Amino acid sequence: MAAENRSFLFLQGPHGPFFHRLGQMLRAAGADVWRVGFNQGDSAFWHHRPSYIPYRGTVEDWPARFTELLERHHTTDIVLYGDTRPIHASAVEIARARGLRVHVFEEGYLRPYWVTYERGGSNGHSRLMETTVPQMRRALKGLDLDLPDTPAKWGDMRQHIFYGALYHWFVMFLNFRYRNFRPHRNITVARELRLYLRRIAFMPAISLSRKIATWRIKTGGFPYHLALLQLEHDSSFQQHGPFDTQTDFLQMLIEGFAAGAPQHHHLVIKSHPLEDGRVPLPRVIARIARDEGVAARVHYVRGGKLARLLDDARSAVTVNSTAAQQALWRGLPLKAFGTAVYLKPEFVSTQSLDEFFQTPTRPDSRAYRDYRHYLLETSQITGSFYSARGRRQLLRQVVDMMLSPDDPYEALDAGRPAPRQHLRLVK
Repeated sequence: MAAENRSFLFLQGPHGPFFHRLGQMLRAAGADVWRVGFNQGDSAFWHHRPSYIPYRGTVEDWPARFTELLERHHTTDIVLYGDTRPIHASAVEIARARGLRVHVFEEGYLRPYWVTYERGGSNGHSRLMETTVPQMRRALKGLDLDLPDTPAKWGDMRQHIFYGALYHWFVMFLNFRYRNFRPHRNITVARELRLYLRRIAFMPAISLSRKIATWRIKTGGFPYHLALLQLEHDSSFQQHGPFDTQTDFLQMLIEGFAAGAPQHHHLVIKSHPLEDGRVPLPRVIARIARDEGVAARVHYVRGGKLARLLDDARSAVTVNSTAAQQALWRGLPLKAFGTAVYLKPEFVSTQSLDEFFQTPTRPDSRAYRDYRHYLLETSQITGSFYSARGRRQLLRQVVDMMLSPDDPYEALDAGRPAPRQHLRLVK
């Protein structure tokens, strides 16, 4: 676990101070730590100026510069958040070719009170994609764990939105030193900042709309299926899903519901908690439902607590949202598309969509509990990127895991799983 002779090069991280705190602790352990910043938002949250390396070149010039930095700083490890944005994808490819450790952070597969830490890749690039449930059961042999319930809500939504808005403010107004910076998403930084600020301003109105819609569904007395939407610009949706746009998914979803669901069933479509309005979802959903003749049976809910809707749902449908794991935890039938770490034949339906809406098959709940146990013993770490308490919980465990010679999955296979923390709500 010794950190001597280890040199960590950080790339882009989650909004907020988590990467800075992580770098501090690795430095305290004896490692060298450097951070590459691509815009003023990256710079603002990294307070150790001697280790900060501004990159002001183009995306095309980045691979050569990255290779130079690896050699100059004798890099042994790279650290990043998400592995699909262009600068990260090229860095991961180069690092792997040189035999370096690649530490990848992501939002928790069992979010909201866990964070994902893996090596080499996450989501569709995760080692979980190739690991079967029988293999997981063999690795868990001899271990026992009292599985905590999947929490009903995000624990740090306000902090998440605040740090996102602050990050984009820095990029919008103070980015003159990074004139070649281009965001990895397909809208301008100015528009992204406006969307964050708009969401903050309209949070009370959104909350009221959500409560009214949820009340109508809960008191309606009808059976319903729940669709879990993702952000259209999210990397899981874009890189690991079969749809180009959210509208494409909604079109297929509502067509399948109209064709297969019994006529007294309804469809509830729940947006992602961070949905910011860049896609006019209410208008799109209303148009498609009207065209399919099911307008009176389709409902839209803006974010909010998932548990209240899942508790009475007949089934759940998604592209590849991690929220689907809350449906599986409740034993609900699940239909998913694209690729996701939980797409195992034991608990995700292989039916066509109209057949699924008509008679959905239930998951193997025992298989899912074993899968979930495996994740909690490996890549899911108690904590959060965005709240102060969550960062403290996360740092207590993740630094030792990064310094370990084994990745989380190898450690469990070898009978050396990392110590687990008890779940405490991260607020």
